[in-house]
Amino acid sequence: MIEAKIKKNIIEIVNLHEADDSGYFHDRSPLERLEVIEFMRKAMFGHDRVSARLQRVLTVTELKED
Repeated sequence: MIEAKIKKNIIEIVNLHEADDSGYFHDRSPLERLEVIEFMRKAMFGHDRVSARLQRVLTVTELKED
């Protein structure tokens, strides 16, 4: 499991066109990849992003009989 702690005082500037970290994820298992995605999602959007959305409203209407 990935440690859920972010060091916010470290800044690293890299050129994304020259960065080659694709091999890192190719060597990881699918479960580890999903854990990384979930960690990044929580870091970006928080733990409870779904409840902040608008509620769905269901309206029931009756059809007219011809």
